[in-house]
Amino acid sequence: MMKYTIKDVAKQANVSIATVSRVINNQEGYSEATRLKVLDAIAELGYQPNAVARGLISRKTNTIGVLVPSLGTTFVTDLLSGIEKVAHQEGYSVIVCHTELQGMKTMKYLEILNEKRVDGIVFISAELKENHYQYIKKMRIPVVLLCSKSEQFPIPYVKVDDRAASYATTKYLIEKGHRNIGFISGSEEDRLTSIPRVEGYKDALRSSNIAIKESHIVFSNEFFFEDGVEGMNLLLKRASNITAVFAASDEIAVGVMSVAYKHGKKVPDDISVIGYDDLRLAKMSHPPLTSLSQPLYRMAEKATYMLFEMLQSNQISPSVIMPFSIIERESVRSV
Repeated sequence: MMKYTIKDVAKQANVSIATVSRVINNQEGYSEATRLKVLDAIAELGYQPNAVARGLISRKTNTIGVLVPSLGTTFVTDLLSGIEKVAHQEGYSVIVCHTELQGMKTMKYLEILNEKRVDGIVFISAELKENHYQYIKKMRIPVVLLCSKSEQFPIPYVKVDDRAASYATTKYLIEKGHRNIGFISGSEEDRLTSIPRVEGYKDALRSSNIAIKESHIVFSNEFFFEDGVEGMNLLLKRASNITAVFAASDEIAVGVMSVAYKHGKKVPDDISVIGYDDLRLAKMSHPPLTSLSQPLYRMAEKATYMLFEMLQSNQISPSVIMPFSIIERESVRSV
């Protein structure tokens, strides 16, 4: 069977190769009549260079893009697993873009996803900037924020209420009898995640008439193991009387426990530790880590289903706040 080229399509439609390319890539610069001529020529010749051409009539490529801030953490892999499962069920492929929370890199990936003509985007755990939103508007495709939200732009999201979850976690420690509770957070500039969790911690202390001590709060760079190590070393210098530490992620919590061990402090006998996320890491730590559980896999499924609903309806779906729970293991004791 003869394999036709873009030149054959151009000849059949009596247009230039550049025009065929513009039609294939859904760019501007041609009339509707010209577009239909090109599509007819593609159909007659059976020209199928790639997934974009196969989806020209429906204007769909059956691919979605996923922007992730980091790779190699179970936080991200749990989310990607949920997204991929739903996408596969719907007959879609997934393009994963690692942004590293860098604005320029995020914009570059948005441009690449636009070139690939993805049908929608899941934007994970990062703040949506003005320039990103304006570019997405031009793409005219649905976007769902996952573990993120925007007060400024009308983009639907799926996440846990971080402030409420942090409040519940701190209250849990208070109910266990703790009064001197340290808190190790992510970056002080992170308004999306770090600040709501710090505010929830403070809310819980206020509601129990416990003084808020800024010396008990440590801001880190990120939510990784190394941040927990650095944060705990600083916290022990500032507040040696703490009986519990609330870590804003499970990785931070494991870093906290490693420093406690090096200082001869047993967990939970000498100091209690509670994490946030309830990753698989929490079960594997020693002792097993008590943690605030976000249903990450189900959150990812929900966000992806929402994306497909928006693709079908061409309407913005309502945002969803997911439930959380505290998973008790062996790293917190009553005092």
